Amino acid sequence: MRIVEVAEMRQIEATVINDYSFDKDLIIENVGIRGADFIHQHLLKDVHYNEIIILVGQGNNGADSLAIGRCLKNHGHKVRAFILFPEDPGTEELKKQIRLAKAYGVKISDVRDFEQFAGYFTQTQDKYFVIDGILGTGIRLPLSQYLFDVINHVNTYADIMVAVDIPSGIDGDTGAVSSTAIKADYTLSISYPKIGSYLFAGPIHSKEVVVLDVGFPKKLMKGGDKTLLTYKLAKELLPERNLFYHKKQYGHLLAIGGSQGMTGAISMAAQAAHHVGAGLVSAVTWEKAYYELLTRIPAEIMTGILPQANETEGQDLYHELEKFSAIVVGPGLGRCAQARDVVLEVLNNFYGPVLIDADAINALNMNRDAGPLQLRRGLTLLTPHIGEFAHFMELTTEEILSRPIEYLKEAVDKTGCAILLKSSCSILALPTGEFFINYLPNDGLAKGGSGDVLAGIIGGLMAQNGHDKRGSRFFYENKKLHDAICLGLSIHSLAAQVARDIHGPRSMSAVDVIKAISEAFKLLEGNSVSEE
Repeated sequence: MRIVEVAEMRQIEATVINDYSFDKDLIIENVGIRGADFIHQHLLKDVHYNEIIILVGQGNNGADSLAIGRCLKNHGHKVRAFILFPEDPGTEELKKQIRLAKAYGVKISDVRDFEQFAGYFTQTQDKYFVIDGILGTGIRLPLSQYLFDVINHVNTYADIMVAVDIPSGIDGDTGAVSSTAIKADYTLSISYPKIGSYLFAGPIHSKEVVVLDVGFPKKLMKGGDKTLLTYKLAKELLPERNLFYHKKQYGHLLAIGGSQGMTGAISMAAQAAHHVGAGLVSAVTWEKAYYELLTRIPAEIMTGILPQANETEGQDLYHELEKFSAIVVGPGLGRCAQARDVVLEVLNNFYGPVLIDADAINALNMNRDAGPLQLRRGLTLLTPHIGEFAHFMELTTEEILSRPIEYLKEAVDKTGCAILLKSSCSILALPTGEFFINYLPNDGLAKGGSGDVLAGIIGGLMAQNGHDKRGSRFFYENKKLHDAICLGLSIHSLAAQVARDIHGPRSMSAVDVIKAISEAFKLLEGNSVSEE
């Protein structure tokens, strides 16, 4: 599903109006019908509110919210609209929606000051269902003191909050919030999700994003450089298994990592790779940690010792890397000088896809290592969390959070790598210029090992789509590897959701996610998950 910036959305609306003979009134009417249908069917089916509260701003976001309120009135609900800027006539579309709302029986209250607005909530002693139509994507930060007070007040009193398009106070392009913003339980995004709902503070304030189909031509859904990863897309990326393949045709993943006390990380990565269908998996670690690894690794995973500098024993590993289809390096590797040597040996001696995770990322620096990374023949994927990416870029986490898309683009352009910025909302930036957003927040993943499992899942899928040793090492097909990364993100999220449903967020573990991988595949292969 395409994700858009504010300027893209304006261009799409102009195309719909100019080339397809839509007009603004038709768009607003479709928003009203679709939005009210969703609220009526999913949020108000089994609960009663004395009045549905609509917060109406000066622009077309206010018109959209009024149209939703009018259609909810038609469903039989009592609706009251607070016009927050009564002295300003607003847009022509807004004035028309006010007239229509009055005709349908929506109570219209012109708010002259904050005290008048606050009095409604403090005097009625009721639960409140609130629809936010104050600003939408037309926000101009910072907020006025009046809107600051209104938003904070309604955040305190709302039982359920629904934002139209994007919560008021959130920047539609960056997700930034200057002082305060509406805390929505649901965000009804018109035609396309807005990128601001997934960046910085956007996910916290947007919560569950629901896309309203308002009749725009389907072919406009394509295009752009940002895509929301959905289960529908994951199903399309799922490769078929071949009954007649042998294990080597499903790839051989080499997982490098683990150190004393940290061998669980590389063990979990290796197990995850095995569970996603890699034909062979080998895990290697430092000599001092090797026997610890043997106590944690399953029988089906092959093991080995990682050579160290100035040691002749084991150096053959670096000269035999071509027997592997893909490499994951980093989980539990440790922060030591030798860790950097290992990473550079892999990058310089292996021409297939490499996933660099955790401690291996901390061993690198963009300004120092951009050249060697850019010159690699095979695909390189970095999988940092926010802190690791900030360290790699020599920036603060606050700087990264304020402009993640821009910094990801800069890093991809300079290194030639694909970069997966991990968070509750993960962003995958590809060398093609594409961005994929994976948004399925799960508090059960706030546990040690979750990132190691993700690295193993993606690594195992990349191993099954590694470079063709018979062809040119320089022109192997990256598209399959990009698809494998996207599929790995979705499999990890779906398996984590299965684990959460079974064990709950407090008790689930990274190992539970590995055990749920088979169920995730079954769900994708069948028809048991939502198309979105």
